[in-house]
Amino acid sequence: MLVLGALLGFAAPVLADAAQAGGDVHIGQTLGDRDLTVIIRRVAEVPGPVHVDVVTHAGSPPGEITLTARAAGAPSSAAKVVLGAVPGFHSGVVHVDRPGPWELAIDEATIPFVVPAIVPSPWENATYGGFIAAGVLLLVALLFAVSGKPVLALVPTAGMVAAAAVAVTAALLAPSIPPVAAPGTQLDPTYDNIMNPYQRTSIVDFSRPPVNLVPRMEGKDLVLSLTDGSTGRPVDDLLVHDSAFIHLVVVSPSGNLRHLHPVRTAPGEYRARLRDPEQGTHAIAAEIARRGGGVQLLRSSVDVSGAASVVPNDGKADVATEIREAGRPSTITARFGERNLQPWLGMLGHMIVVGPVTDGPVSAPIWAHVHSMIPPTPGMPDQPDESVAAYGPDVPFTYSFPLPGRYLVWIQVERDYSIVTVPAVVDVPGAKEVSAK
Repeated sequence: MLVLGALLGFAAPVLADAAQAGGDVHIGQTLGDRDLTVIIRRVAEVPGPVHVDVVTHAGSPPGEITLTARAAGAPSSAAKVVLGAVPGFHSGVVHVDRPGPWELAIDEATIPFVVPAIVPSPWENATYGGFIAAGVLLLVALLFAVSGKPVLALVPTAGMVAAAAVAVTAALLAPSIPPVAAPGTQLDPTYDNIMNPYQRTSIVDFSRPPVNLVPRMEGKDLVLSLTDGSTGRPVDDLLVHDSAFIHLVVVSPSGNLRHLHPVRTAPGEYRARLRDPEQGTHAIAAEIARRGGGVQLLRSSVDVSGAASVVPNDGKADVATEIREAGRPSTITARFGERNLQPWLGMLGHMIVVGPVTDGPVSAPIWAHVHSMIPPTPGMPDQPDESVAAYGPDVPFTYSFPLPGRYLVWIQVERDYSIVTVPAVVDVPGAKEVSAK
């Protein structure tokens, strides 16, 4: 069973948002000049192996990275992964020797995770225990009957019926009983709830205050400092939300968009490389999900020193729009021609919305991150990864623009392990403009 969680003592977890216990966890990582997706496969047994897939995308330089699994008091386990020039999947295996908090280091990036003990649920115990007790009582009843004491056989017979009833009831109800929250999704992971999550009986409060965001540039790296709005301490309880700790949108002065996924380098500190940045003030928005605090969108800006010429997003697609007045759902559909799109960050497509724009993205009041979901397809897995290139060609989005005006829109999909970004401009009318027509 594997759920992502923080590892600083047993204090603050970073967990997979809505991940099933025992499922794979996908995490986008902007590691230096590389845009990666790290997939931590389910842990089937402890001690045992942890299989890690690293997916590279077009433009990521080849080279070697080191995966290291480490935990307090445990021997570290390391593996080298060679990233080839051709984008795609690259695998490595590390090992864990005990349940508890662990940390997967990928060069300078760190991904905390928790390996809970594999503990049978109470209803599993009731099912198996009931059938075993019924079998034992059946033998006792038969012994009494054979020995000529049929009256005494009635007692174990009644017990056998009761035990069988308990076992059958538990087996029938088990599929409908909600699974217990894995350690760290609602509570900080402690030794007790890692070793047996079913011991937890109540949750008093798992709310969290808002997060403060302070960005700064260190060379080519954009560094984000996250602190708690109440205590001022570093925030280290982010959930993996839509396959990333942080969805960072950076819009340059010319309107060029970067969708990055900063790596965790210290408690409350994340960083991402800005390759060939433009000179000037860049607008930034960081979408996070804090345990107990829901999804938050943090806005700021940062001054960047750069000499690169403007390189606009130039992805190609036919964009059809059905724009209604502000406050009502509009539809934007990007048509990519072929049915060969891959899931990216668990979605068919992403749409970033900024506006209304009057004097630049920095002052735009509305920022939004909209998804186009992966449609259920017969013969396809329910949660396909980037190895499945069988979606599209149409990628539809529905969004209600809250204010009239001009919006900048970017649509992003993945094809051939390359992230395609298609820019568009949308003019949203007000209610009076529509009625006048």
